[in-house]
Amino acid sequence: MLTLILIVVPLLASLACLAAGGKLARQTAFVISLVQLTITLFAVSQFVPDGGIQFSANYYWIEDLGISFRVGMDGISMMLVLLTNISVPLILLSSWDREISSPKAFYSLIMLMHAALVGVFTSMDGFLFYVFWELALIPIYFICLLWGGKERVRITLKFFIYTLSGSLLMLVGFIYLYLQTPGTHSFDIDALYAAVLTENQQSFLFWTFFLAFAVKIPIFPLHTWQPDTYTDAPTQGTMLLSGIMLKMGIFGLLRWLLPVVPLGLVEWGPLALVLCITGIVYASCLALVQKDFKRLIAYSSIAHVGLIAAGIFSLTLQGMQGAMIQMMSHGINVIGLFFVADIIMTRMNTRRLDELGGISNHAPRFSVFYIIILLGSIALPLTNGFIGEFLLLAGIYKYSSIAAAAGGLTVILGAVYMLRSYQAVMLGGKETSAAVFSPLTPSETTTLLIITSLIIVFGVYPQPLLRMTEPAIQQILNHALMR
Repeated sequence: MLTLILIVVPLLASLACLAAGGKLARQTAFVISLVQLTITLFAVSQFVPDGGIQFSANYYWIEDLGISFRVGMDGISMMLVLLTNISVPLILLSSWDREISSPKAFYSLIMLMHAALVGVFTSMDGFLFYVFWELALIPIYFICLLWGGKERVRITLKFFIYTLSGSLLMLVGFIYLYLQTPGTHSFDIDALYAAVLTENQQSFLFWTFFLAFAVKIPIFPLHTWQPDTYTDAPTQGTMLLSGIMLKMGIFGLLRWLLPVVPLGLVEWGPLALVLCITGIVYASCLALVQKDFKRLIAYSSIAHVGLIAAGIFSLTLQGMQGAMIQMMSHGINVIGLFFVADIIMTRMNTRRLDELGGISNHAPRFSVFYIIILLGSIALPLTNGFIGEFLLLAGIYKYSSIAAAAGGLTVILGAVYMLRSYQAVMLGGKETSAAVFSPLTPSETTTLLIITSLIIVFGVYPQPLLRMTEPAIQQILNHALMR
């Protein structure tokens, strides 16, 4: 029942925001997001890692077609629901001092997306998963289209075409899998897992699901929508996309691809891993030459999630646990980085690295927050990024030392372009006046303080997150290794 509450609360919040006006919509969304976080923390305190699917609700929806409203949480779902409900209050708080046109529509869309994201991560029915997947896309389309930059129409159309194509492929895969379920056809997760499939059928399903999820992650070469969309979207939209929404694709790999098509993984998994590694190197090299700070972070995100996906396709416990930890870490870090970019943009009216410099002379507190977030993103030991990347590389190394060496470039190149960006923005050759770079506001300080605290806490003590996810990961790994 707790899972159902976690879906309904932000859905009701979306309606409440529409009814509220002006700044009241923002306050309503923020207060209810804190309520949602409190419920989530209670669920975490009651969660038993090796207890299977918990907090379940199961109701027939379209019984004749074998469709049910079945939701629940295992360790994987619990981790991503926790990430979602930590991230949304931070995203809302980051907008506190920003002037946003039509605030009630803006915050209503954010809360609708919040409900859909929780639904995606907790669905235990293939058709329900698809419905929530599509529902999560609708608000972000409008957020990008209505509050984006000058090129928002063209960029949002490209984003729409990519994601719609992926969604249709996934729907084809679910329908085909549904028709192969034994006895009475069903979309229930247990029935889909039990489907008996030939090697050719599994190869077909591998590509329908992989391409759908690869678009969302994104994995090379299906990434081209991402840099433009991340750069042009409003900051809060970019945070939703990068911090939470791309995790939908990685979650899809874990929940719906690995357990269903073990023979397909044998045939095509190595190629998928090569694409992931290629994306890491490609995106890291492009990040090195970026002049726009927000676009640099976008390419950095492609490299990091490429490593996460590669860890999953390594089919090792370390690689898959590293993927789970890194999803949490990346979500927090990338929200922090985009917020840093937003703070700089609001004061300097530019994100170009060659037009910035000397900010640390007038904003020492901001420079400390920025460097902590940066160090987390480049996986310095005792920050949240370290344990995830260490496990990922260890898992990939078990699969292939060459793949691990190539994937490890994300750590080296990431340190180069992130530290260079810090030098250009905070130090640099140009001098920023104190009058131009005004002090941080209380809401900005609070947001950055929470983000940096999470980076340190999860870096120093990641054991609760590892313990939460290990049994669920092991179960999925057992399914994936069945031959």
